[in-house]
Amino acid sequence: MKLSLWLFVGLVMGSSLFAQPKGYNYEEAKVPEYTLPELLLMADGTRVKTVKQWETQRRPEILDLFKKEMYGRAPGKPASLKFSVFDEQKVLKGKAIRKQVEVQFAGKADGPRMTLLIYLPAKAKKPVPTFLTLNFRGNHTVTDDPAIRLPHSWVRGRTKGEAVNNRATENGRGVAKSRWNVTNILKRGYGLATIYYGDIDPDFDDGWENGVHALYPKPKPDEWGSIATWAWGLSRALDYFETDKDIDHKQVAVMGHSRLGKTSLWAGAADQRFALVISNNSGCGGAALSRRAFGETVKRINTSFPHWFNDNFLKYNDNENACPVDQHMLVALAAPRPVYIASAVGDSWADPNGEFLSGKHANPVYQLYGFKGLPASKQPPVDKPVMGTIGYHVRSGKHDVTDFDWEQYMNFADKHLKKKR
Repeated sequence: MKLSLWLFVGLVMGSSLFAQPKGYNYEEAKVPEYTLPELLLMADGTRVKTVKQWETQRRPEILDLFKKEMYGRAPGKPASLKFSVFDEQKVLKGKAIRKQVEVQFAGKADGPRMTLLIYLPAKAKKPVPTFLTLNFRGNHTVTDDPAIRLPHSWVRGRTKGEAVNNRATENGRGVAKSRWNVTNILKRGYGLATIYYGDIDPDFDDGWENGVHALYPKPKPDEWGSIATWAWGLSRALDYFETDKDIDHKQVAVMGHSRLGKTSLWAGAADQRFALVISNNSGCGGAALSRRAFGETVKRINTSFPHWFNDNFLKYNDNENACPVDQHMLVALAAPRPVYIASAVGDSWADPNGEFLSGKHANPVYQLYGFKGLPASKQPPVDKPVMGTIGYHVRSGKHDVTDFDWEQYMNFADKHLKKKR
């Protein structure tokens, strides 16, 4: 991709900085006819009737198809993975414990690495359930705390013409804090952990030369794109949580917004250690059904962001019906774990109804486990959440993460995580 085009499309940055692009469908009446791949029909033609059949046969089939045709296969945990806690102290007037942890992918301080920023309730008497998220512009943007380490890696420019490989500066402290209401999360008894996604893999078509890819051969057509790479980094954070006595590593909710919502869904599918999965405005390649071709399409996303998915996914440009999977199957891969899908009424580009329908069409797998799944037959009214084992809301407003969203995620976590404690 030409750099000038990347700088333009890169301005999206997980927030709608311009109107919904023209030339795409935003009308339900113009959604093409489509037939979704059957969730419970195995490759040999046998229909799944039991949990055992799902877990031992159909789920592995679907997971492998997503790896092969869309997100890409990723390596496992590196043998030399190393954790270094370089900051641990009480903050926020003694109400929180802040930790900063360097995760060295090759066990070397001068090699590819990411920094975890963690806030935990100071008065917790046992390990706490924690929300794990990726952020777009650096850990220092989550709050205006001057002690948070600036990213060491690539940070995208915010205006046309800025260098792609520019570095973070002090001016960015706290600029995204409206998306991460740390105080409220702590008050509700949860921890918040976040990682700057550029530490794991830079978000541009760099020929797989930077981030953790520097440690591995160039990906083959069925191997990891950037979304699978960011999800791989989330799993490495979970590896650290398993060593931290203050975090309940069995009660971790992975949450992401926009392209990072696509990432959280794939992380939850690929790594069953995540206890709860949250997609916020994830759209095409995330929760929205690709076959609807509503708003952003497979061709558009593969053209603008060719590094997000594997090369095999290019086959489905203007050819969605040929793909053996669709996104309801991605949601179903989380079963029986809870999944929350959120849309925004002002974000037609992400196809809110298509996001809802993915949750609805994942229901048959949850029903195998004795759960209702998503307790709604049609998209609920704006700002009226529905919560079963699958939760959903479409809120007023635009493509963003708001306090309303977080309130629902914590309510959902109360329902599914805290009851187990």
